[in-house]
Amino acid sequence: MHVLFAGTPDFAVPTLRKLAADGLITAVLTAPDRPSGRGKRLTPSPVALEAEAHDIPVLKPRRLDKEARAAVRRVEPDLLVCVAYGRIFGPRFLSLFPRGGINLHPSLLPKYRGPAPIPAAILAGDAQTGITVQYLAEKMDAGDIILQQPIELDGTETTGSLTGHCADSGAALVSEAVQAIQQGRVNTVSQDETNASYCRLLESRDAWINWSHTADHIERMVRAYDPWPGARTVFGDSWLRVHEATPVAIEDGRAGGDGDEPGTVVGVDSERGILVQTGDGLLGMLRLQMAARKALAWKDFLNGVDMPVGTVFRTQEN
Repeated sequence: MHVLFAGTPDFAVPTLRKLAADGLITAVLTAPDRPSGRGKRLTPSPVALEAEAHDIPVLKPRRLDKEARAAVRRVEPDLLVCVAYGRIFGPRFLSLFPRGGINLHPSLLPKYRGPAPIPAAILAGDAQTGITVQYLAEKMDAGDIILQQPIELDGTETTGSLTGHCADSGAALVSEAVQAIQQGRVNTVSQDETNASYCRLLESRDAWINWSHTADHIERMVRAYDPWPGARTVFGDSWLRVHEATPVAIEDGRAGGDGDEPGTVVGVDSERGILVQTGDGLLGMLRLQMAARKALAWKDFLNGVDMPVGTVFRTQEN
């Protein structure tokens, strides 16, 4: 069976590598080269670089138009495998594949359909997420499910770490699904539309911390938006990024919630860092970064930055 693999970012590379090792990929479809770095030099996508390392032909159309369909038709694929390609496939494009198309999605569908399911699961404080291999359908992420694999969460994951885990686990799951299709032993399950939920694409404005939220919520935000867009706040006339934080139980020492404005630095703790009042509880900031500087542990940070008790952080909107 000949597979056309469609993908673009690092997340797709483990699946491409696995299917290439299985000897199934006839060509790769990926985004065109994009400007990168200070010199804005055109740079191939991670998927393109991986394909070239395996001597696999690479297609980089700007549009999935008649010309692109003709190029795909020439490689005579049987099945389309998509992992974070970044574009929607129309019915004319999908008709090129006798075995149809499948997609890897990093959630337990129908939960978190859409472009950012990993940060959505972390931000919600879910105890479990997972990966799904589904058939491509006209409606986004709504196709019949071929395989699913749950992933337990312990509350320490960042989007970066969980993305890597889903990418590696997804490669094996996609390979299993392709083998099942090849052998004609696929048993699909329709998605329950009544249980469907959706997530949207993250934007840079999502980074700004609202200190009136709970300490638990802000800590999840720090992890959900790592590595991008990065949870941050206004500090003086600049911004401050919070790379690591922990909710602080108000059991001993200074009690929060006694009139301090949310966003106020109320003290420091030898284990829990710089303590900030939130809308409910204290947040200990453990690793921070000023604009144009490197990230530092909180003790090292305070050696070079004046942040007295009573300092008030603001959101960008204030």
